[in-house]
Amino acid sequence: MQDVDIKTADGVMDGRLVHPEGAGAWPAVIMIPDAFGIRPTFEAMARKLSSHGFVVLLPNVFYRDGHTSRLGLAGGSFADESFRKRFYGLAGGLSPERQKTDGAAVLDFLAGLPFVKGPKAGVAGYCFSASLAVRMAANFPDRIGAVASSHGGRLATDAPDSPHLLLGQVRAELYFGHADQDNSMPLPAIQTLEAALKAAGLKYQSELYPGAQHGYTVEGTAAFNAQAARTHWDRLFDLFGRALPG
Repeated sequence: MQDVDIKTADGVMDGRLVHPEGAGAWPAVIMIPDAFGIRPTFEAMARKLSSHGFVVLLPNVFYRDGHTSRLGLAGGSFADESFRKRFYGLAGGLSPERQKTDGAAVLDFLAGLPFVKGPKAGVAGYCFSASLAVRMAANFPDRIGAVASSHGGRLATDAPDSPHLLLGQVRAELYFGHADQDNSMPLPAIQTLEAALKAAGLKYQSELYPGAQHGYTVEGTAAFNAQAARTHWDRLFDLFGRALPG
């Protein structure tokens, strides 16, 4: 795994990149970390996905506010009011315009790597970053071939910029894994999302993980659920293996 710097219109986005061993070219997946950013847990997840034949990029979406090494998000907790305020401030700065700018820079960076194969990449989003993944697919329908959302929050709300309203612009195949104990994506929101997916005529899978909490994929947390995490990996390997060029 290596450190990378990606030039954007607003500065330099840091990230971590991993690819399979040996010579060759492989499809790329952008794995956007959850609220706590790039850290060993997500680096291990990137390596695991890469071992199945993918180039995997972990981007620091908050680079405008600092390099990963200086953000200090990894040790935070939503039980801490100061952390919550800080995170919501950071996330609030990711306007749709900024997300589009950053998405273009990331996709151009990956396309310029000699070991990346294919015209389309995949995106995996976790928690808050699932909405970023959906928006990227809407912004770049010809460049994103698959999207995986794991315990994604606030994917269908009453807000005018709710992610589910963008699905008519998406051409990717999508997977949504929902925790049944997740206040950020209750059953009515899941139903609204699924109705929008059907209306858009997209190829998708949306399933509820029984007994799972928000964050069930992330080892080392109280919410980690080994069985749900295994299912999540099976779904990712299947989706990206099928929807992205091998």
